[in-house]
Amino acid sequence: MTSTCASKIVRIGGATASFSDTALSVPQLLAGGRLDYLIFDYLAEGSMGLFGRMQAADPAAGYGTDFLTVHVGPHLREIAAQGVKIVANAGGVNPAGLAAALEQMIAALGLALTVAFVDGDDLRHRLDELQAAGHRDMFTGAPFPATVISANAYLGAFPIAAALAQGADIVVTGRVVDSAVVLGPLVHEFGWGPDDLDLLAAGTLAGHLLECGAQVTGGTFTDWRDVPDWANIGFPIGECHADGSLVITKPEGTGGLVSVGTVAEQLLYEVSDPSDYIVADVRCDFSLVKLEQIGPNRVRVSGARGRPPTPSYKVCVTFDGGWRAIAYQPIIGEDAAEKAARQAEALFARARMLLRTRSLPDFSRTDVVMIGGEASFGAHGVQAKSRELICKLVADHPDRQGAEIFAREQWAGISGMSVGTSINLATHVLPMTGVFLFLLDKQSVPSRMTIGGIAQEVPVVPGVPEPECPPLSPLSGLPCEAPAGQVSVDLVQLAWARSGDKGHLFNLAIIARDPDYLPCLRAALTPEAVSAWYRHLGSDGRPPRVDRYEVPGLHALNFVLHDALAGGINASTRLDPAAKGMAQMLLRFPVPVSAELMASLPSSVHCTMDQ
Repeated sequence: MTSTCASKIVRIGGATASFSDTALSVPQLLAGGRLDYLIFDYLAEGSMGLFGRMQAADPAAGYGTDFLTVHVGPHLREIAAQGVKIVANAGGVNPAGLAAALEQMIAALGLALTVAFVDGDDLRHRLDELQAAGHRDMFTGAPFPATVISANAYLGAFPIAAALAQGADIVVTGRVVDSAVVLGPLVHEFGWGPDDLDLLAAGTLAGHLLECGAQVTGGTFTDWRDVPDWANIGFPIGECHADGSLVITKPEGTGGLVSVGTVAEQLLYEVSDPSDYIVADVRCDFSLVKLEQIGPNRVRVSGARGRPPTPSYKVCVTFDGGWRAIAYQPIIGEDAAEKAARQAEALFARARMLLRTRSLPDFSRTDVVMIGGEASFGAHGVQAKSRELICKLVADHPDRQGAEIFAREQWAGISGMSVGTSINLATHVLPMTGVFLFLLDKQSVPSRMTIGGIAQEVPVVPGVPEPECPPLSPLSGLPCEAPAGQVSVDLVQLAWARSGDKGHLFNLAIIARDPDYLPCLRAALTPEAVSAWYRHLGSDGRPPRVDRYEVPGLHALNFVLHDALAGGINASTRLDPAAKGMAQMLLRFPVPVSAELMASLPSSVHCTMDQ
């Protein structure tokens, strides 16, 4: 490595956590970021289905139009003036279409910006082959779906780096690994190769921290009162170094907070095994990563390690899952929950009578969610009798007509059923999108980069079968015994907590506020205890299966709760299908501590839950 490269710092701003993120991030980062790159994460399993439906209606569509109208298009002159390069997975299922539209916009403005796009991820032309191969869902074992909307492999970062090496100013992609929008620029800037495994893992971690926007700068932080000025929350900037280390910060004068706590929460967000975080280019070990507060709103991140990638890409298929009717009914007055439950039962029964008269099949699922009654907390909810709530009624049906029958009939409740029923807040009939995930040999999926109308195939690193990649990090070996004395404190007094969905499961990260608290947390938060706490989320009345992972570098525990989202983010009927609030359900978990430790807790932590 040359001395110039060793001293080089690449500044990357993370502007969006989704295609619908705020319009304020880009002007903020351009005004105060002093950036080399601006990256955008648009895609998730649900958005791929949305973009697939868009293209089915209009072959020219299928990409994130906000990229042109909100996030980048209005700022192209300033982007060009500053020389900031753009990398975004906003191409959805049609990156070529987005690139063409962007080139037209650039030409109309008289700017000299070169656009490249990355594709090869779209597998819809191979559906017959994939179905015949007998692929099963990697989590549920379900068979390959019949009516496919989208089918995309999660490509890696090297096609992005190749486009930048060819002089691209803006690179748009289809489905790549989320973190690849950051790793690609770092591979290009620092000359990292496929065998630089620790560096690729570090660049992946940089991408993982930056690609969710303000979630790393205080958004959704456990100690939300400590985060100033949500209205002007600062978006993240990663100061990336050639040795793989980085500093997370934000523009000066903005709101938000960059602390060890905010960064640690985001580091474990939507991660299963922190010692084996698998992406297309590398298998990452984040278990010994260290975070250091080196200044106000400046956290240094180091210590990621890598090993050879697997020989497979993850593939996400979205498919038609029927139709869903949703109605939100306000129920007001004494015994609101009892009235709502009776009304829901009666409305479902009436709709079933109508289905039979039309020779339509029964609903595939019906559900009731009492919003305001703490049903999401199960046995740990506050059981006071609510005198007002919103009754969310859900009816799924294979045909649109069946869902529409319920959507119409449920209006009868306001005049013929429960006293206190008011006008619906909303009623929707929506197509349901299912998600099917499996693994596919990388060698069968060519990655392409197109620039100046010329497509170039980018070589794929073959990877190593999983049995040849043992975990690098042993368990931390900290004691598990409960402390002497049985004084219990709420979990939130000892730890930060963050949760996030991944298909049918979600992860739950518990990060000790102080390393001295970790033994108490380990002793109390056994997999069995966590499973019992979330018993109400299991299927068929059984508590969910729970895996626990050690994260000694962060003094943390990471839990994975399997089959706890009842269909995943696209199909779950629950109040929180994205699992954003699952960690909130654990904040009152009683953790036994010694009287001495109890007395040492800061007063500001003591009162966190009581203000």
